[in-house]
Amino acid sequence: MRYFFAGLGILCVALAMIGVVLPLLPTVPFLLLATFFFARSSSRLHGWLLSHNTFGPMIMDWNENGAIRPGAKKAATVSVAAVFMISLIAGLATHILLIQAATLSAVMLFIWTRPNG
Repeated sequence: MRYFFAGLGILCVALAMIGVVLPLLPTVPFLLLATFFFARSSSRLHGWLLSHNTFGPMIMDWNENGAIRPGAKKAATVSVAAVFMISLIAGLATHILLIQAATLSAVMLFIWTRPNG
């Protein structure tokens, strides 16, 4: 089971790294999942992720306080706005835009109601 969890953790880190450059793919949720999987499989990988200069502080903020840093909130807002603008420009059907608007609004509400890290 350790190898299975380690493999899932590595997959989540890979998806998070892709999410750094793709606005449609989230980064932090995959890192949180990787932390969960590494905690159950590899203390070395778990420690590496928590001590990472870029991602470690965000993970610790979430684990300790359920907090999201203001910079991350702003980046998420810009990404969500960009995705919705692309959908508008692409001329998606109205019902799809409404579903997307409702979903993205709920995500933004969740993000902005978290404490600041």
